[in-house]
Amino acid sequence: MKVLIVGYGNMGKTYANSFISSRFIKPDDIHVLVRNSSFLALENGISVANISTIASEKIGDFDIVILAVKPQDFAVLAASIKPYLKDNQIIFSVMAGITLAKLEEQLSCSKVVRSMPNIPTQIGMGMTVFTASVNVDRKELFIIQNLINTTGKSVYVENEKLIDAATAISGSGPAYVFYFMQSMIKAAVDLGFNESEAELLVNQTFMGSVAIQNSYSLSNEQWIAKVASKGGTTERALQVFEKGTLEETIVDAVKAANDWALELGK
Repeated sequence: MKVLIVGYGNMGKTYANSFISSRFIKPDDIHVLVRNSSFLALENGISVANISTIASEKIGDFDIVILAVKPQDFAVLAASIKPYLKDNQIIFSVMAGITLAKLEEQLSCSKVVRSMPNIPTQIGMGMTVFTASVNVDRKELFIIQNLINTTGKSVYVENEKLIDAATAISGSGPAYVFYFMQSMIKAAVDLGFNESEAELLVNQTFMGSVAIQNSYSLSNEQWIAKVASKGGTTERALQVFEKGTLEETIVDAVKAANDWALELGK
């Protein structure tokens, strides 16, 4: 299987490195197209070429074409590669807001996959939600999911609208976690810990909490009840959260992210 990655930013590099480290695809079967580089061979054996210098007819030789460019660059990219794409190729997009219909229309391709990864894909702990056009068969979906899973875990959805919802949840989600962690670190410093001590306390608390949650079949509500004993310190903190309607604020924030994802997709 031969893969062409168009764009070599964070996601392009992540996919290339993950495919190789998992031994799912050989380095010499992965090729990369970029805008601002002359032809060269990377240390890991991947070939990189300037999109303006590659023999355009070779674009049609790849089984999967991964589009890992910024959404605002898609129109120009589509115009440059459309004449050389073949209908049996799978187009795999990681561009936010570019719909299946727009991909099919501007590329004249019928086998299209749209995905929403998040930043932990860079360390193999990512969460990706993806969907596909009707002409992508089960075998091809299985191949695509195996490729995605080299970067973490994935969920396939039939309803394309859930891609925008995934943008608001798992795509933007790491920033919400970092925001909460930073707030806890600030509180720890205010209580007397130095910065490095505060970061250690908070980082290990988050890692340990996720690890123990994954180790047992208990709901979040059950874990909260285990930590928050009646009349204890945790209960007092939770009462402040509830008084400040923190849960409603989080829900409203995620919905705002979802609304903006929909707006960007228009």
